[in-house]
Amino acid sequence: MITSQLPVKAPPLTETAAIRHLLFGAQAEMHEPWRRLFSSDVFAYHEGLTHQERTELSYQRLRTVNAAVPDPQALARDPVALGALHEWAGVVDAGMTTIASIHYNLFLGSLLDHDHEGRDLGPYLRMERIGTFLCTEQAHGNDAAQMETTATLDRATGGFVLTTPTRGARKWMPNTSVAGGPKDALVAARLVIDGKDQGVFLFLTSLTDTNGRHLPGVEVELLPQTASSPVDHCATSFHGVRLPRTAMLQGDHGRLTDDGELVSCLGSPRKRFLRSIGRVTMGKLCMSAYSLGATRHALTVAVRHAHQRVTSGMTSGQRVPLFSHRTHHAPLVEALATTYAATLLQRSVVRRWARAAAEEEREEAERLVAVAKGWITWQARTVMTECRERCGAQGLLLSNGIAGQLAANEGTITAEGDNTVIWVKAAGEMLLGGFTPVPSSEVPPATRSLHDPAHLHDLIGDLERIRHERARVRLRAKRAGSPLDRWNGASGAALSLVDAHVHRLAAQELLAAAAQVADPQVALLLEHLHRLFALRYVAAHSGELLAHERLTAEQVRYLPEVLEATVAALVPHALTLTDAFAVPDEIAARHPMLRSEPAPA
Repeated sequence: MITSQLPVKAPPLTETAAIRHLLFGAQAEMHEPWRRLFSSDVFAYHEGLTHQERTELSYQRLRTVNAAVPDPQALARDPVALGALHEWAGVVDAGMTTIASIHYNLFLGSLLDHDHEGRDLGPYLRMERIGTFLCTEQAHGNDAAQMETTATLDRATGGFVLTTPTRGARKWMPNTSVAGGPKDALVAARLVIDGKDQGVFLFLTSLTDTNGRHLPGVEVELLPQTASSPVDHCATSFHGVRLPRTAMLQGDHGRLTDDGELVSCLGSPRKRFLRSIGRVTMGKLCMSAYSLGATRHALTVAVRHAHQRVTSGMTSGQRVPLFSHRTHHAPLVEALATTYAATLLQRSVVRRWARAAAEEEREEAERLVAVAKGWITWQARTVMTECRERCGAQGLLLSNGIAGQLAANEGTITAEGDNTVIWVKAAGEMLLGGFTPVPSSEVPPATRSLHDPAHLHDLIGDLERIRHERARVRLRAKRAGSPLDRWNGASGAALSLVDAHVHRLAAQELLAAAAQVADPQVALLLEHLHRLFALRYVAAHSGELLAHERLTAEQVRYLPEVLEATVAALVPHALTLTDAFAVPDEIAARHPMLRSEPAPA
C-alpha cells in the first residue's frame, strides 16, 4: 500500500555550509573526489627538487590522476567536470595541472570532437601515451591563423608530409620533451593539396617511440626555464615527417574524399581553423578554473595566517592578531568580495557554454568565455599578490602555497589566448553589433542610495554605455586616418567597455546568489560582498560618473564612508567566508606558517 507522507525537512545548515553549498552545491559530486585526492600525501609539496625532478614528478602525478578517473572520455566531454579538476589540481601542482589540461582537454577533447570512429584511443585513455597540442608557432602567437607549418598531401601514398619550413614556424612551448614517457601530438598545420592551401587542420603525430625516444624527423629543443609552472617547454620542428591518411582530424568542417579532394561545410579557411582548434575555448574555461582554485586557496591561507599571527596593538604591551588592523584586513576582505564574484561568474559562464547549441548562441558564449577568462585570471594575479604581501616573508616560501601559484598564474594569463588580445577581439565584436548597452535609469541620481544594489548595477551599466558610445564615436571618426588609426583611437575605450561589462556580470551573479539563499544572515553577508565589490568599481571610476551626471558630488564624497562601513560589517565573518572555500585541512596543515600557535583569545 502506497501512502503519502510529508517530505523530511533537512536539518539547518551552518553559515559556512550554506555558503559552501552555494559555491559548490550543484557540482559537489564532481568537486569532492578531486578535493579528497589532492589532499593525499602523493600531492604534498616536495622541497628542494630541481626543475627536471619537479617536471618528472608532475608526470608521475598525472598518472595518479588518470587512475582516479573512471571515464577519461566523459571527463574530456564535460565542461563542469574538467573545471572541477582544474580548480583543485592547480593548488597542489601547477605543472601537473598544465599537462593534465593539455592531455584531457586540448588533445583528447579534440580527438573526441572530430571523427574518431575506428581510431584507437586506448593508449591515451590508459595514459600509456601522453598527448600534447602543437598550435602556436614562434613567429605566430596570437595570429596563429597565419602559421607556416604544412601538411602536404602525397597523392602517391595518400598520406601527408609534415614540414616546418622556417625557424619561426617552430611549434613554440609545447611539452614535447622525453619527460613523462611516450608522447603523441596534435599538430596544427596547413593542409596543402596540389599546391593549394586549404587552411589549417589538426594532424595526429607520434613524437616518440615506445621507449620515449624522439622519432626521426622530429626535432625538439628544450627551452629555458620559465617563471610559471614547471613544465618541459620546448620548441618543436618537423622535417619531412610522413603521416598516414588517418592522421588528419576530420569533421563537417573538412573531410578528404577518396580522390583526395577537400569537402567542407565552411567556405572560409579561417572558420575551418577555428573549428579545428575549438577546444581552445574550453581551455579558457579550464584556465579560469585553475586560477580560481589557486586564488581561493591563497585567500584561505592569508586570512587564517592573519588570525593566528599576533602583533602590537594600540596600547603598551597589547598583542592582537594581524587581522585586527584595518590596513591588514581591508585588502583581504575586498579580495574576498572579488573572489566570490569571480567564482559565481565562472559557474554561470560554464553553464552558458554547456548549453550553447545554435551557432549564434555559441559565438556569444565564446565571447563570454574569453571575457571571463581574461578578467578572472587578472583578478587572480591581483588577489594572490595581495595575499602574498599580507603574509610577509613567509608568503615567499613555496611551501606556503602562494608564491609558486602566483608565478604559475602568469601562464594562465597567456595560455589559450593572451588576455589583452582576446579582450580586443571581444571588444571589437561588442562594438560591431554584438552588444547593446542597458538604457540609463530615468530615476534622478540625487534621489538614489549607494546602499541600493539596483543603483549600483545601474552605475556600472552607465559606465558600459558611456564607454560604448565613446569607442563607437572614435571608431567612426574619419579624420583619424586609416582603419588602424581609428581602431587605435577607439581601443582604450573599447577595452574599458569590456572591463565594465564583466564587472556588471560578476556583480549580477553575486547579487543573484544572495537572493537564492534562505538563511537571512547568509543572504546579508552576500549582499555586503556584492555592495563592496560594486562600490569599489564605482569608486574607482567616480570621476567619470560624476562628469556624466550619473553620480552627484555628495554621493562621491559619501563613497568612502559606505566602503568603510561595508568592510567593517564583513570583517567578523572573514573566516566563515574563507572556510566556505572548502580548502582541505590536510593541505592547509602542510603550510609551515599555518602550523604556528594560534593567537591568544
